[in-house]
Amino acid sequence: MSDRRRPVVALVTDAIFPYHRGGKETRYHEISRRLADHAEVHVYTMRWWAGAPEPREGGVTFHALSPLVPLYSRERRSIRQALVFALGCLTLLWRRFDVIEADHMPYVQLVPLRLVATLRRKRLVVTWHEVWGPAYWRGYLGRLGRVGWWFERLAMRLPDVIIAASPETAERLRERLGDRAAIAVAPNGVDLDEIRRAPAAAERTDLVVVGRLLDHKRVDLLVDAVARLRERGVEASCRIIGDGPQRQALHAQAERAGVADLIDFRHDVSTQRELYSLLKAGRVFVFPSAREGFGVAVLEAIACGLPVVTTSAPDNLARHLVARAADGVVCEPSADAIAASVEPMLAGRPSIDAPTWISGFDWDSVTARVAEVVLA
Repeated sequence: MSDRRRPVVALVTDAIFPYHRGGKETRYHEISRRLADHAEVHVYTMRWWAGAPEPREGGVTFHALSPLVPLYSRERRSIRQALVFALGCLTLLWRRFDVIEADHMPYVQLVPLRLVATLRRKRLVVTWHEVWGPAYWRGYLGRLGRVGWWFERLAMRLPDVIIAASPETAERLRERLGDRAAIAVAPNGVDLDEIRRAPAAAERTDLVVVGRLLDHKRVDLLVDAVARLRERGVEASCRIIGDGPQRQALHAQAERAGVADLIDFRHDVSTQRELYSLLKAGRVFVFPSAREGFGVAVLEAIACGLPVVTTSAPDNLARHLVARAADGVVCEPSADAIAASVEPMLAGRPSIDAPTWISGFDWDSVTARVAEVVLA
């Protein structure tokens, strides 16, 4: 990169905050505006916004590589969306940049990005959030799972450098690519200053969960756990924060289980400040996800001072974060196990102070690690 001007970074991701909310969207939102202190940052995505074709916010310029196509078809990632966005990535051949930093999902776009980087003689850095593996692909696509796993393995070999979003994801990547693979670790983070400023919401609750309402998040286990607790005479109120394809199914499940009066569904939370306030109003954070590459929601809950219950599902890498917390519990992935773990925690006092190690996950620290790799 030239020493005469600021380096130009092309961040490529198909979904951005606040139009779509999730761990990767939060990550790029927080990192991009901090990375803008070190480089000229351009985010290339779908056309999520109305108005100006190339809006600028927080020192970051946004560009649409494709029209907006729904990310999901029912509860699975849309193949059409992946292909449309991948074709749009070819337009980067005529854009000005020194390095590409891309999100690994939905894999297909990494092929044209590799072509663009090679033809332009630039580096391709890819952030990898989770490794699915052959078993998960079989469960996700059935017989076509072999094709999905083949494509994931191909995609792993396309970047010049991979930034793993957790040490465990880095380990899984090295199992596939070997010890010589260029892999750095820069975990997801939290805005500790914003968490400190956020007051606890007035509407208290016993249990709380945050996340996209997708099948693999297994929020249904939490609904059933609330029902199990009621059967034992424990009236545990619960707040479910998030939205997604499982929304109607979870409402219906709560009605069938006879616990709709105990569950407060919040599909309308729009700011991080409001999210942190609602977290602080809870007593125990429950995270039953079956597949998680890191677990930003868990990190936020720990930073808010909540004890966390999560499951030992093999692909739930958030369990490693919970295991570090003195008051965290990792249990079997079942409603009975969750209820049994939560019950004694409700009888005692919740955690008050976040652990000291959480400071290592501040977004400023995480961005510094990313900058070291991307701007090398």
